[in-house]
Amino acid sequence: MAVSEDSLIDTLFDGRYRIVRKLGAGGMADVYLAEDQELGRRVAIKILNDRHANDDQFIERFRREAKNAAALNHPNIVSIYDRGEAENTYYIAMEFLDGRSLKELIVGHGPAPVKVAVEYARQILSALRFAHRHGIVHRDIKPHNVLVDGEGRVKVTDFGIARAGTSQMTEAGSIVGTAQYLSPEQARGGEVDQRSDLYSLGVVLYELLTGQTPFEGDTPVEIAMKHLSRAPEPPSKLRPGLPRELDMVVMRALAKDPDDRYQSADEMEADLERVSRGAPVSATTTESATQIMRMPSYVAPTSETMIAPRRTPPPLLADEEFEEDERPRRPVWPWLVALVFVLAAAAAGWYVYHQVAGPSNVKEPVGLYTDLHVAEAKRKIEAVHLQPKVKHASSETVRRGLVFKQSPTTGYLPKGSTVTIWVSTGKPTVQVPAGLVGEQEQQAEQALHQAGLKWMIVSVPGATKGQVTAASPESGKSVVVGSTVRLNVMTGPAPAPVPNVVGESLQQAISDLSAAGFHDTVTYVQSTKPANQVVGQTPTGTAPKGSTVTLQVSNAPQTSKVPDVTGQTQDVATQDLQNAGFKVNAQPTPTSDQTQDGIVVSEPDANTQQPQGSTITIYVGQYTGPPTTTSTIP
Repeated sequence: MAVSEDSLIDTLFDGRYRIVRKLGAGGMADVYLAEDQELGRRVAIKILNDRHANDDQFIERFRREAKNAAALNHPNIVSIYDRGEAENTYYIAMEFLDGRSLKELIVGHGPAPVKVAVEYARQILSALRFAHRHGIVHRDIKPHNVLVDGEGRVKVTDFGIARAGTSQMTEAGSIVGTAQYLSPEQARGGEVDQRSDLYSLGVVLYELLTGQTPFEGDTPVEIAMKHLSRAPEPPSKLRPGLPRELDMVVMRALAKDPDDRYQSADEMEADLERVSRGAPVSATTTESATQIMRMPSYVAPTSETMIAPRRTPPPLLADEEFEEDERPRRPVWPWLVALVFVLAAAAAGWYVYHQVAGPSNVKEPVGLYTDLHVAEAKRKIEAVHLQPKVKHASSETVRRGLVFKQSPTTGYLPKGSTVTIWVSTGKPTVQVPAGLVGEQEQQAEQALHQAGLKWMIVSVPGATKGQVTAASPESGKSVVVGSTVRLNVMTGPAPAPVPNVVGESLQQAISDLSAAGFHDTVTYVQSTKPANQVVGQTPTGTAPKGSTVTLQVSNAPQTSKVPDVTGQTQDVATQDLQNAGFKVNAQPTPTSDQTQDGIVVSEPDANTQQPQGSTITIYVGQYTGPPTTTSTIP
């Protein structure tokens, strides 16, 4: 059977990344294993599909993933190394993790052991805590976006729909996220914050413990409605024997009202830490979870709890799972069927919205004002008897003076209500960090990274290796986020031969190193060599002048007199020698004298001075019977 080969395999992408093999494919991008030719490391390179390379919405999502993840340097978050545009498409170079997704592990192995599930959840919480403290809400926490390596280390990935701070979950009238893991506020297209991520993590923990999500359905809207209206079964109902305290943690995380949930990753992690050591969860968790488990269902009180109606099919609703490259390509017809289901679900959501809201509560339609000039957007809002509220903020993609976000995005509002629009002030800018000159290269790069800037290193002669001598643009200058700052970095002194001083006395070695322009540091080690003799050095060969050479110097061994254990039993002799600070090597020697069986018959080192810790050999009699005699019968 012929096997088609990917044209990128074994090519040099963007002049830097040697493509090794394809790792997987998704709806938006393909992922490859590549070798970074500049830094000599393996990376996973995510390349936007050709069919989306000219789609502004997908480009924005792709760019957002790189920007958000690159700002987060944490052991439980997949690191972003580079991003760029090459060969008429966009790409992200990220940390390569040789492992499997949490979803693959659940599908392949079923529910996880309790300790493993709790540990994985705590590692995810560690990642979320870090992201939340940096003002980033992931918005799509699910097992598919959690990778686990062979050592059980968890890493969160895919910040493609993440937002900084509180945000609207609807984009162009569509729900963003994956239905099984949506929080109620996401399901209705409302604003989300860090508590929404904790709800999604509650779903992930539920699935880890039971092998299934708390709510299932035939369509995304059906599942989302269950998130809004139903209380989940406690995990122990599906998996008897689970600790009651773990039920409490999961149920509080899955509270419909964000105010009833954990308010921070720290708070949820603290309860999981208590569960891991068998302690009771907090009183707040017990109270909140008990109330939820007593409720047969949950009914949203107002139209605000309904799923936001859509004007167009949601381009980002589909689950962004990556498939293994070896699997056969999916046919087109299931996607057509799925599109029909989504359109039907949108119509159903619109119908339910109007049935619940009723004409008495909604008066004026909210239009779509994005990409309009601020004056035009205000005119349209006022034309339907609503009040515009204008906020200004920077935008990567929308030019100055145009609306790039609004709240609410769709629906109806009572006459006189406020519609908030955000007007672009242009691309975001940032000041080049202060104090770059004089810093070491690594610290300067970290400061630029945190400011959202790139850098280019130019090596210049200089005595202090790695120190920055100049930056362009200079510190304090305002530049567009993502701009490149040139750093001049000193290469340090030229390398020189390091004298080989092994075997010399310490005094002579120090003199030789000093004459050659090197410093020294001394470490004393146990050795059989004479005291103060150099027995090793680091480095050897060449090193920059002025650097330090570490000398390993003999600390003359302590000796002791070896006890004479001849005539003792093997056990007694061994004990005596060990008490004297020696190791023992007992060797059997044949004897025809039964009284010598098990007795030390010889000890060559007896009564001599030997280094403590050395091995003393003793020869122990082993009875072999009387000597064999032969007689000759005449």
